Amino acid sequence: MSATSDLSTIQALRGDVALQISRFLARQQLSQAAAAKQLRIPQPTISKIVNGRVAELSLELLIRIAVRAGLQLVLQTGAVPEEAGAFLSGAVSNARQGTPSKLADDAREALLTTARDMTAEQRLQAHVKHSELLTSLHRAGRRSR
Repeated sequence: MSATSDLSTIQALRGDVALQISRFLARQQLSQAAAAKQLRIPQPTISKIVNGRVAELSLELLIRIAVRAGLQLVLQTGAVPEEAGAFLSGAVSNARQGTPSKLADDAREALLTTARDMTAEQRLQAHVKHSELLTSLHRAGRRSR
């Protein structure tokens, strides 16, 4: 991976973490001043996050803010920067909150497009495979507790 793609991956993660924080703030219906006080950061930093001006904010700072907000984030990298993203996980699942990341939005659209092109038999096979994977994940989660 080149230095340029490293930076692009970090930018993608930075943007998605900021997006999740911004959506959290919108759900909380806090003023920027109240959010800044709650998260122990300056109000101008909240403004940058809410307005998407996060290029000068470090990924580490954004993660610290997400932790302070109680967001359970999953960061994903990939072979190319476009595969990088951050989404909510755990007790505050993105599906239940309606707050998917750009990566999740793109993945959902790709799945829908693929599903439309599949035969009924292919969709059934995919559903069975999906169920098997979910069962495996569920079992793995129980073992890790």
